[in-house]
Amino acid sequence: MTFRTRFAPSPSGNLHLGHAFSAWTAWQAAQSASGAFILRIEDIDTTRCKPEFEQSIFDDLIWLGLDWPLPVRRQSDHFSDYSRVLETLRQKGLVYRCFKTRKEILEEIARAPHGIGDVYRGPDEPVSEDEEAERVENGETFAWRLSLDRCRDHLGDGFDRMVFQDLDHGEQSADPLPLGDVVLARKDVGTSYHIAVVHDDALQGITHVIRGEDLKDVTPLHVLLQILLDLPVPVYQHHRLLVDETGKRFAKRDRAATLKSMREAGVSSADVVDQLLR
Repeated sequence: MTFRTRFAPSPSGNLHLGHAFSAWTAWQAAQSASGAFILRIEDIDTTRCKPEFEQSIFDDLIWLGLDWPLPVRRQSDHFSDYSRVLETLRQKGLVYRCFKTRKEILEEIARAPHGIGDVYRGPDEPVSEDEEAERVENGETFAWRLSLDRCRDHLGDGFDRMVFQDLDHGEQSADPLPLGDVVLARKDVGTSYHIAVVHDDALQGITHVIRGEDLKDVTPLHVLLQILLDLPVPVYQHHRLLVDETGKRFAKRDRAATLKSMREAGVSSADVVDQLLR
């Protein structure tokens, strides 16, 4: 099996040092394994993602000395793919329309028995088919949520035995319960990061997902989706996050830490790579 990993930024701002570390870590892993490094543009948020940020991503990564095969997959060109994934889950009866507002969700969580946690576990009483049809006909907004209760029924004992391989820590349990019934799509946006990423990782033959530890908590959800959709479960690795001198994570709004600003200020790419490897 050929080693294939990827870097999948969102062009909603300029890349910063944290992004550079993630890209470099994945690229180096591919080089060491004589494998492939894939670049993917995750731009399903068409409001915040801009072409100029996408071009800046290309410029920054080339400046760092990274390369990748063409063409680059741009998720906004493939919404129909993600709609089919959602429809597959819907046909299996694993998702439901949730008409509750954010305020109503928070109120319902607050009423939940002690120890349930701060995530949404589904409605107290499901909406009837007639009421659902009427509310859709009336144009009410809604979100498609994945029902963990239905997933458990669908997978049986397998739900509690889900595992994945962690490159640093070996076999890990994949328990999605702490995440609750997550949103997989909305009425006006037919997909989410979760659907798009598991679909594209499988489509592009990604064998190793190397990403920041800030995404470690959602890995069990992604494993669950991969199992529900009969997709391969890749090996995962969650690297440390870079922080500034105050201990704060780098953010896109921090212009001083962006690769674009460094390039324009005459900082050499070698100096940046040296900083990443410290």
